[in-house]
Amino acid sequence: MPRGKAHLAVELGTLPGWVALGAAVGAGRSPLLFFTGGYIVGSLFLSPDLDLIRSDASRRWRGARFLWRPYAALFRHRGISHSLVLGPLTRVLYLAALGGLGWGLLHAVAGVPFPRAIPWGSALSVLGGLCLPQLLHVVLDRTVTFGKRILRRG
Repeated sequence: MPRGKAHLAVELGTLPGWVALGAAVGAGRSPLLFFTGGYIVGSLFLSPDLDLIRSDASRRWRGARFLWRPYAALFRHRGISHSLVLGPLTRVLYLAALGGLGWGLLHAVAGVPFPRAIPWGSALSVLGGLCLPQLLHVVLDRTVTFGKRILRRG
């Protein structure tokens, strides 16, 4: 398997191409900014390797890394967390659940109101940015694994 630094190099190295592609198909400035922000967060903080307690991604969370221990306990490495669709979905839903719990606590303790509407266009741009580097990570893992199998046979 490629190391975390290789994954990050591929993910961040392809970001300009994804943004250029988005601009070429007519995506506006705001969707591209939201996509880019989501992509960077997805690459640095929401790696499929969060299912490992000692991964580069979990270290980037620093003092908040404990938040991902239940996730690592729920998912074995390269299991569902490395699924092309379910992997990103599990991390986004897990993070949304943590955010909802935090917001609910703020609401109960300090009366912070819940948002009345979600800007879906922006949310979808961020979600696309969060998920694409996850997909690249899994495809890179599978490509390297396939290549190693071919080399062992030959």
